[in-house]
Amino acid sequence: MRLLSYNIHKGIGGHDRRYSLKRIIEVIEHENPDLMLMQEVTHLFARCGGDDQTSLLCEHFHAVDSMYQQNVRLKTGGYGNLLVSRWPIVEKHQISLQLARKKNRGAQIAVVDTPEGRIKIVNLHLGLAEKERHWQIGHLLGHHLFRALDDLPTIIAGDFNDWRNTLSAAAFVPQGYTHLTGPPSRFRSFPAYFPLGSLDKAFFRGDVKVREARIVARAAARWASDHRPLVIDFHLRGAVPQPTS
Repeated sequence: MRLLSYNIHKGIGGHDRRYSLKRIIEVIEHENPDLMLMQEVTHLFARCGGDDQTSLLCEHFHAVDSMYQQNVRLKTGGYGNLLVSRWPIVEKHQISLQLARKKNRGAQIAVVDTPEGRIKIVNLHLGLAEKERHWQIGHLLGHHLFRALDDLPTIIAGDFNDWRNTLSAAAFVPQGYTHLTGPPSRFRSFPAYFPLGSLDKAFFRGDVKVREARIVARAAARWASDHRPLVIDFHLRGAVPQPTS
């Protein structure tokens, strides 16, 4: 099974500032993911031609199920998180991660019914301040909707904005999570044209067996957004492989 996490930057290239959802689609399509966790996806946003990116992406990738969380609302449209699945989502929750008057951020919690069993997938986009991010992760991990699903294998991925890589040791490891995107030097994803920071991260807990985690290095990923996508190939431990024909 393959999961892709991608801050698509509204489809605006981080280097050339050109809007093209087609470039985003081409980058994603080449990876052929089963689960797509996207951040900064727009809905009727004027800068992006008023496109309903949520519908366009779901239609193009023939989504079996999806969920959209609009975190930032503007005079015309807004943007937020989009989770697209090749399999049914049997439980959906959206949690606000807004701290005081800072820009609203959010996390999506989905229980996905995969061919290998059910898994809890979390798609998130954290804030720019370190104290804010630590509060956001504490709020998420302690939230009753999140804790109610603690018996399920879990993958948490998204744009963590964690330049100093402090969240792993301080927040995730004490809760029994494994950091998938370490060391940071192997997972530099921002800025896409010349990556310096490991901002797009993932953590897992429970019966998850990761085969590979990597940042997409294709040339196309340099231009499509200001982030490069993260790809994770995984299985659920003890799952019986499904026939391919």
